Amino acid sequence: MLHGYGSNEEDLFSFAAELPEELCVISIRAPYPMQPYGNAWYAINFDAEKGKWSDDQEALLSIKKILNFIEEACNTYFLDKNNVTLLGFSQGAILSYATAISYPEKIKNVIALSGYINENLIDTETDIKGLSHLNIYASHGTVDQVIPVSWAQKTPLILSNLQIKHKYEEFPIGHGVSPQNFYSLKEWLKDKI
Repeated sequence: MLHGYGSNEEDLFSFAAELPEELCVISIRAPYPMQPYGNAWYAINFDAEKGKWSDDQEALLSIKKILNFIEEACNTYFLDKNNVTLLGFSQGAILSYATAISYPEKIKNVIALSGYINENLIDTETDIKGLSHLNIYASHGTVDQVIPVSWAQKTPLILSNLQIKHKYEEFPIGHGVSPQNFYSLKEWLKDKI
């Protein structure tokens, strides 16, 4: 589980008790501490001229850290390296997409909540044939005030062009996960594990 900007590993871990019991659920903390609290996977900068922009180089470093963590966790807990699911929220969803699409041999499923595909983070040399085993569940709130729903609505087309199996849903909420959204992602996941 990859939390959002300004949060921590405890945020998404509340989902764990409701997920299928055969899963080993690990929620990890982003590497960059924020002040006065919380963590980030990469900096989001606010500039009068550039507007809001992401530090893509820092994001790419976090992807490498995520991949190293997955490898260490699989070795430590004797987990199936061929059956890894990433569940990310917001900034964590953005990195979940980028990790899976750029390193499809490492990831089987992605649950991306309230995020979007940042094409600057995706390895454009990825062989589309290598993406055929990926499964992606994506959802977004129609009144999300943090990440515009219009950004997320590009997801199905991008995934279709990459020939990645996916399900995209919208819910009448803001930047969060509604009970209906959680039920839907849980049902989707049951079929994939």
